[in-house]
Amino acid sequence: MNAIQFIETSISDGIGYISLNRPKQLNALNRIMVREIVSTMEEFDRDPQVKVILLSGNGKAFSAGADIDEMVNDDPISMELTNQFADWDRISLVKKPVIGAVKSFVFGGGFELALSCDFLIAASDTQFSFPEVTLGVMPGAGGTQRLTKLVGKTKALEWILTAERIKAKTALQYGFINKIVAPELLMEESVDFARKIAKQPPLAVRLIKESINKAVDYPLNEGMQFERKNFYILFASEDQKEGMKAFVEKREPKFTGG
Repeated sequence: MNAIQFIETSISDGIGYISLNRPKQLNALNRIMVREIVSTMEEFDRDPQVKVILLSGNGKAFSAGADIDEMVNDDPISMELTNQFADWDRISLVKKPVIGAVKSFVFGGGFELALSCDFLIAASDTQFSFPEVTLGVMPGAGGTQRLTKLVGKTKALEWILTAERIKAKTALQYGFINKIVAPELLMEESVDFARKIAKQPPLAVRLIKESINKAVDYPLNEGMQFERKNFYILFASEDQKEGMKAFVEKREPKFTGG
């Protein structure tokens, strides 16, 4: 990958860190930045050192949305030719868990990026919103689809058509975030959460994520069959043997990822 411009990355203790890094623009997402985020996620997905990915934003906000200056002169043909959302579509192919640590403004494309994460831990000052309708457009990177699947048609219509700001407490009530923490504890709590997942056997984590994602779209019987095949596959892993042996021997398992 080329030298990154708009994000910061690191790896420590099984966690791959990605920090949005346009703080003066409240981490507004331009096309290069999105490509950097997704390409780094894919690199972490391939790296055996990384067990879980943690996405956050530098500065005051997680992300105030798409970079409107970049889009103001776009037209349908240019968007089609550049395949505007191709990079966004790659996020759903990441197999390792992605945790979003969000704060302050999580608007527009920033909200869509947050909804692409598997878990969301939010600072108590967080506000979510899809303001696109006030610009004469609509969410285009999955916002109408992911929010509707999480909260239902009625509430998704209300929030997207009114551009209402959704507070963290309401987000928790409707189940699209996992936890609310004090702003000063956001990264500490998010890292603790990431470490709990990072210590689990990687293949089991991967297949659990895959099975739960299928449950969103598959009918129950098809989902059950998919789950069952993944269950059987895990009995070919070394970590399954180690986990069950450790249980019988009343000791902590030592998972190797095999």
